[in-house]
Amino acid sequence: MVIMFSFLKNSATALVIQRVGFGLITLLVISMLIFIGVEALPGDLAEAILGQSATPEAIEAFRTELKLDLPSYQRYLSWLGGFVQGDFGNSLATGRPIADMLSWRLGNTLLLASVAAVIAVPLAVILGIAAALYRDSLLDRSLSMVTLTAISFPEFFVAYILIGLFAVKWAIFPAIANINQEMSYSQILQAIFLPALTLTLVVVAHMMRQTRAAIINILSSPFIEMANLKGLKRLRVVAMHAFPNALSPVINVIALNLAYLVVGVVIVEVVFVYPGLGQLLVDSVSKRDLPVVQASGLIFAATYILLNLLADILSILSNPRLRNPK
Repeated sequence: MVIMFSFLKNSATALVIQRVGFGLITLLVISMLIFIGVEALPGDLAEAILGQSATPEAIEAFRTELKLDLPSYQRYLSWLGGFVQGDFGNSLATGRPIADMLSWRLGNTLLLASVAAVIAVPLAVILGIAAALYRDSLLDRSLSMVTLTAISFPEFFVAYILIGLFAVKWAIFPAIANINQEMSYSQILQAIFLPALTLTLVVVAHMMRQTRAAIINILSSPFIEMANLKGLKRLRVVAMHAFPNALSPVINVIALNLAYLVVGVVIVEVVFVYPGLGQLLVDSVSKRDLPVVQASGLIFAATYILLNLLADILSILSNPRLRNPK
């Protein structure tokens, strides 16, 4: 027991376990906030669903079916227990199991985020290395100006600009990213190109600027000066020596932006009418389908916390001082 405690105390394992514990506690608190927020909505859910023409007996039976006659803490524990087991209940609007509705929608959201990540991550790293390699040059200033401009624009503005150019003016890609399971993979990629490009333009700036800043910070280190004194080419110094030692902050910002890609797609999905989890969340809010809203919100929260946790763990593992504290 003493040896195990000493190992946890003197290694990165303790930090990883601590991050996992904080992540679980955060998810529990968020689940409480989601449930309390839904509970605080004005009006009676049963009356809102059944309408004013419903009889008191029908309303009471519907309240019993939804377990609205139980205390709040019992309904919360029942809802959280069902979520852990993968049972989200049934949709009030369609009567279908929520798990079936979420599986395909979540898959679509992850597909869109993955395509955007495949484009954005390599592009951001390459541009960040190029900006650091040619620091204070015209290329560096141009990249900084373009990325700052991209950061300043909201997602819906970028989306409408791309729709105006590629869907209306040049008619290359569809303005509505409507996909289904019968489409081929190439057809799906063509349909989701504009929303994926929108997400790419939004997140690539953060990753590129962080990569540039991390590499420039490493370039002032003594071992980089030694590599320069040996006569190594600057590109080799940056790519082979500076970039590997700047991985910790770069991995952290990449993972954080990947988390944003998954949970920040709501606006983009609404603009392009993309059948993802964000669009389902917005539709469920308009229909007052509260079980779907609760499940979607908690899935978004769990995904964001998981990816942030992954960012912390990768940052710890890529930092030699944390891997080898001695």
